[in-house]
Amino acid sequence: MTGMVRGANIALTKELPDLARLALGVSWDAGADDALVENLVLAAILCDADGRATSPDDFVFFNQAVSTDLSVAEVESALGDDAEQIEVDLAAVPAAVARVVVVLYVNEGSPRRRTLGQLRECRVRLLDASSSTQVVASENLAPAFQHETAVVLGEVYRHRDDWKFKVVGQGYSSGIVGVAEQYGLPL
Repeated sequence: MTGMVRGANIALTKELPDLARLALGVSWDAGADDALVENLVLAAILCDADGRATSPDDFVFFNQAVSTDLSVAEVESALGDDAEQIEVDLAAVPAAVARVVVVLYVNEGSPRRRTLGQLRECRVRLLDASSSTQVVASENLAPAFQHETAVVLGEVYRHRDDWKFKVVGQGYSSGIVGVAEQYGLPL
């Protein structure tokens, strides 16, 4: 399966004007390494126009499953083959939020040192949450991972009056701490 490469973007609401709610899902293959699978976490960060987290409360992950404005939420039961999903209600996203960044990281509580480089496959995809129809999917991002323990998979961002989606695939060997520093998120 081929898909969007790193850096590629798509004009979501320009091409799909009725798109109101979307699900950002991630799938992975860690082979037989159950400890790695149990310690992978999908998260979202709501960011302002400067690329900084709008608030510490706008970091959506397993301990904080919904953003303060209720526009972004972790999905309890992922659709399709995704391991985890984040849902975004585009109309409910506050004007101060310029982008929603989607991150996958290895939980620091892992009993043995794990990295994303152990993944055989890792893809992010975007679905129309109303119909469960896939809009786009990324290429396999895993071959580029080595010692990274976190990766920005992609982002949904405002572009003028529309929303776009971009595959990022930027890894961090410093894990969620490195991601938090870049986006101004206190941990």
